[in-house]
Amino acid sequence: MKIHPVYAEMERTVFDLMSGLAREHGAINLGQGFPDAPGPAPVLEAAARALQDKPSQYPPGAGLPELREAVAAYYARRQDLHIEPEQVTITSGATEAIACAVLALVQPGDEVILFQPAYDAYAPMVRRAGGVPVPVPLKPPHFAYHMDALERAITPRTRVVMVNDPLNPAGTAASEAELAMIARACVAHDLIAISDEVWEEVRFDGASHRSLMTFEGMAGRTVKIGSAGKIFGLTGWKIGWMIAQGQVAVAVSRAHQFLTFASAAPLQWAVAEGLAMPDAMLAEQRAAWAASRARLKAGLEAAGFSVLPNAATWFLCVDLAASGISLSDRDFAMRAVTEAGVAAIPVSALYEGEGRPGHIVRFCFTKPDAMLDEAVARLARWRSELG
Repeated sequence: MKIHPVYAEMERTVFDLMSGLAREHGAINLGQGFPDAPGPAPVLEAAARALQDKPSQYPPGAGLPELREAVAAYYARRQDLHIEPEQVTITSGATEAIACAVLALVQPGDEVILFQPAYDAYAPMVRRAGGVPVPVPLKPPHFAYHMDALERAITPRTRVVMVNDPLNPAGTAASEAELAMIARACVAHDLIAISDEVWEEVRFDGASHRSLMTFEGMAGRTVKIGSAGKIFGLTGWKIGWMIAQGQVAVAVSRAHQFLTFASAAPLQWAVAEGLAMPDAMLAEQRAAWAASRARLKAGLEAAGFSVLPNAATWFLCVDLAASGISLSDRDFAMRAVTEAGVAAIPVSALYEGEGRPGHIVRFCFTKPDAMLDEAVARLARWRSELG
């Protein structure tokens, strides 16, 4: 029996591994990223109504017209990004959108720039399409983008640059100058950008999001990817979208029609309603997440952990070396889940090749206060035993 080598040689994802260990050992799971809160009540109520009142058969493959219109209106209101509903394709989560973009744009032998740390689905998707991932490591604590590193990675075979802004797992957000630099490189080398912007509404401290699509020369060479799961904190709904123009839009939409074809109709109706709801609902949710971020940060720092700067996402990263801990991030994560009863993610698992740091771990903070406090207490006790 022959299995495709991409999957035959693939290791278990670190998120599945750590969540499995958390269940096995009864640990607090601050590894896998999801909020424990139920999500905005008005959006849940919209879903309940849609189950009763709306059709449950196949919606149009590209998405309900009402949702495509809502996505376009949402970005016009929130980011001053003016797109047509026809440029929006609704997908079964952002991961499917990424897969569609890769399958539509990457041919065998094409090189794809991957800034790292990176969502661990990127590289396998590129390889399955026959492409070659080219890692460009970003260094803690700021995980900044540098033109010289990007230019060194670009060759005549480079076709695509994958950008994740804000950046998971680092919790950082690119500056406008950094995004402009990436845009200039794409235009100069005739590259397409797959811009994973799922964390666009999970930004803190008053910072607003600007899409890579809005930079000069990028509108026709960017696939912008978004996620209702991240916007509303409803990760299990798996409603995402991709936005593109011209031939790129046609290609990614065609790839989608032979992956899932269509996503859950009642949830599409609910997301359409949610995107049109007052912005105050998102602001209230973001404020709650920010409070959880501050609580976990204060607790970790009081326990002697060095917490890296955070501007976005649901995650805080800890620098073990700066915290006086000599364990590697992998050893720390494995021992913390089994000995302290707290699951974390070793950030080195989200790098490939050279240049990966071995001293950064990631914790999810979108959890109840009592859970965060207990996790900190467990880590503090365990750390004191490490010596």
